[in-house]
Amino acid sequence: MKVPFNRPSLAGKELDYIQEAVSLGQLAGDGNFTIRCQNKLSAYIGANAVLLTHSCTAALEMAAILIGVEPGDEVIMPSYTFVSTANAVALRRGIPVFVDIRPDTLNIDEDLIESAITSRTKAIFPVHYAGVPAEMDRIVQIANRHSLYVVEDAAQALGSTYNGRKAGSLGHLAAFSFHETKNIISGEGGALAINDGSLLERAEIIREKGTNRKRFFRGQVDKYTWVDVGSSFLPGELIAAFLCAQLDELDTIGSNRMASWTKYDDALQGFASRGVRTPIVPPGRTHNAHLYYIILPTPEMRQKLIALLRQDGINAPFHYVPLHNSPAGTKLARTSGDLFHTQDLSERLVRLPLYPHIDSQLDYVIERVIRHLDALL
Repeated sequence: MKVPFNRPSLAGKELDYIQEAVSLGQLAGDGNFTIRCQNKLSAYIGANAVLLTHSCTAALEMAAILIGVEPGDEVIMPSYTFVSTANAVALRRGIPVFVDIRPDTLNIDEDLIESAITSRTKAIFPVHYAGVPAEMDRIVQIANRHSLYVVEDAAQALGSTYNGRKAGSLGHLAAFSFHETKNIISGEGGALAINDGSLLERAEIIREKGTNRKRFFRGQVDKYTWVDVGSSFLPGELIAAFLCAQLDELDTIGSNRMASWTKYDDALQGFASRGVRTPIVPPGRTHNAHLYYIILPTPEMRQKLIALLRQDGINAPFHYVPLHNSPAGTKLARTSGDLFHTQDLSERLVRLPLYPHIDSQLDYVIERVIRHLDALL
């Protein structure tokens, strides 16, 4: 049996909506399906507004421009994240500042943020790892004390909640991903949620190549022209049509993933007494079953388990290589304090396959993981 780590699938009307987009005669961005997606997402998240982008990377890059990251400005973030979080800052010639993660959630350690703040600090970019929101009340309080922006990297967290509020509604801005590995997909795709209404007009301009085209179409100016920096951050309508169909089935997809996540957790919790860590979700938070991981006692055991599962036809990869140790990270960023947990946990974590309708393959994966853990421990 072959079990991939991820398998994208149709949820409902994707092909019908793509055909409808073609028949409507507009395949460039900001058509009917883009507007439908943006309205669905802003209502679901509870954001002031949402703008679709062609990737989460694009949304993060827009956010960095919007908050005014300039050469030498510093942005605090975890090193345990995808490269786009740091690249958004580095592209503006800002400096990513890495702090350690919490050992329970693998999110940025809020207790270490304040000591990383300098006169050059512009913002905090918390990452909601595995769909579990970071400690946002504390992070926002710190940001308010120091007049900093908060940009949520919510790439993995659509549908997760923090004290009853949706991830993506908690900072000034938030970036989401609809990459094919995420819960809701469009192949590539993303969105920027805008909670600070004062940023919306400029966000529209940046997204439209630095022009005031949106204002022109609303009749607010008699012609549109280049007014600011920007780029082409819009997705095409075919992407939006696919995404719209996925959003129609958001609850069904979520329930399916949660059933698989729970089955993993029920089966593997018993290994805690033997040194195997399973995901931790603190009180006051819900997650969206984005991914299921286990943390092995040693890096060597992690590598052995991955190799054994590969022999079984199961793709169970590790996750991020910490950015502070990367070639670009050593040149373009700095660290604040000891990143012990980042280094330690990243070397021992394994992600298990999880995607809609994994069904019988899930039982096979669980049986093989249990068998190998029994032999390794």
